Amino acid sequence: MLTTLPLLAAPPVAPGLPTPSPDPTLIWPYQAHFRQAAQTMADGVFDALDEDLQPRVQLLAVPAIDNAAGLASLLGSDTSEYDPTTFADVHTRCQHLHDRGNWILTERTEQTPEEPVRRRYEGYVLRLAIQEILDEHDKAHHTRASFAGWPVLINEFHVVPVLQLNRKTVRRHPTLRPDRFYTTGRPVVPSLIQAAIIRFHEECAKSLSEPEPGAGLLVRPRETDELVRAAGTLFMQTPAQDLGISKAEAKLYATLNTISSLRYEGMEGVGKMMLAARHHPNLEEVFALTCPTPLSDYRAVRKLLEMTTPDVSLLADGENVYALGRQIGQYDASREDLFVISFVTHYAWEFQHAGKVLMRTHYGQPSLARARLNRSSFRKELRRTFDLTNPEKVERLWEVAAEASRQKHGTLLVITTEALAEADRLKLQCTLIEPVPLTPLITRLVTAIDGAVLLDPDSYCYSIGVILDGTATGRGNSTRGARYNSAIRYVQSSPYPCMAIVVSEDGLVDVLTKESLEEE
Repeated sequence: MLTTLPLLAAPPVAPGLPTPSPDPTLIWPYQAHFRQAAQTMADGVFDALDEDLQPRVQLLAVPAIDNAAGLASLLGSDTSEYDPTTFADVHTRCQHLHDRGNWILTERTEQTPEEPVRRRYEGYVLRLAIQEILDEHDKAHHTRASFAGWPVLINEFHVVPVLQLNRKTVRRHPTLRPDRFYTTGRPVVPSLIQAAIIRFHEECAKSLSEPEPGAGLLVRPRETDELVRAAGTLFMQTPAQDLGISKAEAKLYATLNTISSLRYEGMEGVGKMMLAARHHPNLEEVFALTCPTPLSDYRAVRKLLEMTTPDVSLLADGENVYALGRQIGQYDASREDLFVISFVTHYAWEFQHAGKVLMRTHYGQPSLARARLNRSSFRKELRRTFDLTNPEKVERLWEVAAEASRQKHGTLLVITTEALAEADRLKLQCTLIEPVPLTPLITRLVTAIDGAVLLDPDSYCYSIGVILDGTATGRGNSTRGARYNSAIRYVQSSPYPCMAIVVSEDGLVDVLTKESLEEE
């Protein structure tokens, strides 16, 4: 039988430390700075995944159980979304969770563990209690989904970052089954978004544990790209765990990136690899390898990939390629033990399950499977660049851009107010055409050849196959192709309002304007 724990008790204040403030909304001097830094980090990470996630970070301060400062409160919050009594019963919930006795560190707690283990257990239970409250609150407020971070004790208060995302956007992206745990007690990471949430909260907990969190440059947060890559690495531990291969957990993401980066006799790698245990009921072997090839033998795997066809894939168990084969029968997606890695083009691959793309990776950087072009962002850039708000004109340009984004071999659209003058200036390095308003059909035709398509904000096209010029800038990206970098040079050099829509062969779409480039 479990004994009752004095959960969340505050340690005595060490001599020489400042006396905690009686004001529950001021826990430490730099809390506003920390909250702003956390918000900036969340904006960078989740905007990189999907701009519609609209992250919002709040800091919740829960008083230790022997602290008479009162109820939990939000630190410097600019919202009245939570009633002051929302978290009033958090300590009672903690005790109820503890009394159920089904938590990971229960046995060690009964044996009076060392203080760090006890603190971790208490923080774990507090986090669960707060998440319960947030979930109940979110059911009544359908616009946002909230995620509690790890509590960190600061001046007799447990400070808990709370990340809120747009609920509709979160649900729009495919995911594996949530609320699953491995035998070790670790949660299964069901999506890239969830992996990013975990990495974000890890970074917040690390920063909160530093002296004077939020005080200037004492703690530098990790770069957005690095955090997103860390999320991709974490997410790819899920198929490794589902296949029962613990050794591959930390390596699968890096392994697939390396394989996708290799060429064979000058050819880029295109094909599929199915990850499943051998003798899976939905896999049929065309022929097997006498000696399975380790995935870590990157060049050998890349050579085998050359033999794949649209219906014949490499079969791998997470550690070795053991055969070439195909999928048969009706796969039960609830099993979550058959995954597909699709090598799309050079240095680009997709992680799929049951026909749904869970994650795309391009040059080692993961992203969500989302619409190639975001309608709301596109309209925003049109308004900001050309002051264009006419619904008919905006819709025509959207249809043109959406059609161009489907071009399999990539293309480039350049929208400028001086399209006619630019077509005349560049007439020796383009094909001039009679001005014509672009339709989806005409767009499909003119984007089938190399070079840019030049049009104005009224959707009139004046030249095709344009070789763009422009002054080299420091904003190029050596990991991207000539099309992307030439678009940057042209947009940066243009004296006129200008927008470039770059469609890469792997499906990546970039909308470039002077303003967006300056914001990077």
